[in-house]
Amino acid sequence: MPVAVSPPQLADVAALPVRNTMFVVVGIMTASLLQILDTTIANVAIPHMQAALGATPDEISWVLTSYIVASAVAMPMTGWLADRVGSRRLFILSTAGFVIASMLCGMAQNITEMVLFRALQGASGAFISPLSQAAMLDINKPSRQPQMMAVWGMGVMIGPILGPIIGGTLTENWNWRWCFYVNVPLGALALFILIARLPSRPIEKKRFDMFGFAMIAIAIGALQLLLDRGNQIDWFDSLEAWIYVAAIVSAVWIGAIHFTTTKQPTLFNPALFANSNFLVALMFMIALGVVMFATMALLPPMLQRLFGYSVIDTGWVLMPRGVGTLISMQISGLLVRRGVDARVLVVTGFVLATLSFWQMSAFSLGTDQYHIVLSGLIQGLGMGLVFIPLNTVAFATLEPYLRTEGSSLLNLFRSLGASVGISITTALLARNLQQSHSDLASHVTASVTDLIDFSTVDRFQQLGTTAMSMVDAEVNRQAAMIAYIDNFHLMMWLSVMAMPLALLLRASRGAPSASQADIPH
Repeated sequence: MPVAVSPPQLADVAALPVRNTMFVVVGIMTASLLQILDTTIANVAIPHMQAALGATPDEISWVLTSYIVASAVAMPMTGWLADRVGSRRLFILSTAGFVIASMLCGMAQNITEMVLFRALQGASGAFISPLSQAAMLDINKPSRQPQMMAVWGMGVMIGPILGPIIGGTLTENWNWRWCFYVNVPLGALALFILIARLPSRPIEKKRFDMFGFAMIAIAIGALQLLLDRGNQIDWFDSLEAWIYVAAIVSAVWIGAIHFTTTKQPTLFNPALFANSNFLVALMFMIALGVVMFATMALLPPMLQRLFGYSVIDTGWVLMPRGVGTLISMQISGLLVRRGVDARVLVVTGFVLATLSFWQMSAFSLGTDQYHIVLSGLIQGLGMGLVFIPLNTVAFATLEPYLRTEGSSLLNLFRSLGASVGISITTALLARNLQQSHSDLASHVTASVTDLIDFSTVDRFQQLGTTAMSMVDAEVNRQAAMIAYIDNFHLMMWLSVMAMPLALLLRASRGAPSASQADIPH
């Protein structure tokens, strides 16, 4: 089937020009930020939801799992749906569905309803992120695309940091249900702008690769379930984990045969995988997801449980990470437009990330706010330097009609990287905590028993028991700190290992020209 493409553009002109571009950007970014915020805004309200809905710890975990799995399974359909119903219509329907699902989540009366509505929210919101990225590229001329990617990237990076602050504030001052109701008025504003101004690509009636989608859905769904439930089911000591592994391996194997041998149109255009820069960007997205999101999952519980910070104080301490990202994204967007090699910026970003993890690996229970803020600021600067050049290079040589599919893949790989990173670091944290506790306890026993007057302990049994409980609590704190430090060491070495990937990128200097961005197929 012939593919509809834009005509060659010889001037610096947007693929889908609109009047009052910034007005449309506000609508796109509002919808995008709402979806990204919801990945973390509900996390701090989980204990309150559990009490209100009468759920067990295992049941309440499905509030997060259902959202993640539904989003990951639905995201690969973005490109086909955008061609089938139109990118404008899909964006509007996705945003409307997300707002309605948010309202239903706030109204849920039991755990069954909450899990169902969260799955609906995840599935409807899955299309927002890739569609918003593609739209930001389509409505802006090529020379402005790095700057617009900086604006879009701010939402991706800042959203997970703002989520706990906003969620904590709403939960403590009003009710956990407002974590979902807050999406309604902002979503209505985004819908008004999108309906009024958002342009659309031509509709193309393509055959849906149902078999390919089924294989991808099984593989991604099983992987997400394994990663999310691994700790609860004790990983590979349980039959459930091996069922997930069998499903993943089978689906990947059958899907690979299908995609490489079928002569029918597949779920993803093969031209995407013929682009070397795009393939390297996918690998970088996995590394970025692991490093960035795993760190953001580790720090809040560490600061709250070991350092005694409140939810809101934790958010403010982590805020400089977002400030650093804002600054470096603007700088990197400007440098890309001025002709600086994107590979240099990507490597520099990972060098800064490595430096920040090296600083974090020296944390102790006596670390003050200054050092926590400084390491977060440096890490934010590094991540911002990576994100914009990487997206610019990934899309610079992609034809416009491939942007929606490409964006869905980039977002999917970043999401998978985040899930893998969070699951691995959580599992390592639990294992290292037990190991460190055992090591520390053996030293405490050996050194302290000679100093204890057991006749006194016998006379004041309750006092002795309390003293030993306090010692055990302190050992737990120290063991937890060591476990967190071990994870920061791991993140540091992963950042180092990601740097050589930049050598696989083709040289990219400056923003893509119109002829680069809109090569006819």
